[in-house]
Amino acid sequence: MPRRHSFIALILAALLAIPLAAFAADNQTKGPKPAHISQGKEVTLADYLVPGKTTVFDFYSEYCPPCRAIAPRLENLHMTRADIVVVKVDINRPGVKGIDWKSPVARQYKLESIPHFKVYDPDGKLQAEGDAAYELVTSWLK
Repeated sequence: MPRRHSFIALILAALLAIPLAAFAADNQTKGPKPAHISQGKEVTLADYLVPGKTTVFDFYSEYCPPCRAIAPRLENLHMTRADIVVVKVDINRPGVKGIDWKSPVARQYKLESIPHFKVYDPDGKLQAEGDAAYELVTSWLK
């Protein structure tokens, strides 16, 4: 009987691992719209790089007027440029009103202003960050 339980446990573990592996694989593909990640939690950006594509991480808050103003243009960039992926990193924890500068992700990346961009090249190397990344991204929006 214990052997049968071990076998069932092994099968259940394998079945649970399949959706988790599929979720991890989805992080590294370009969806039809920008992915929205973090909700204030720390995040490993490398998990969301899309191989062969330039990946733009947009750190934002729904309480940031400049972030809201540029959001539709970033979504359009993601949808119209096959070579560019936009990933939206929400710095606010659920329930926090105002820009959440004390969130784990804001502290992790030492954010002092938003929108804040990090641009990674198709090989996964950091290409630009901060003001340089903002200038690069806005040049693509023209």
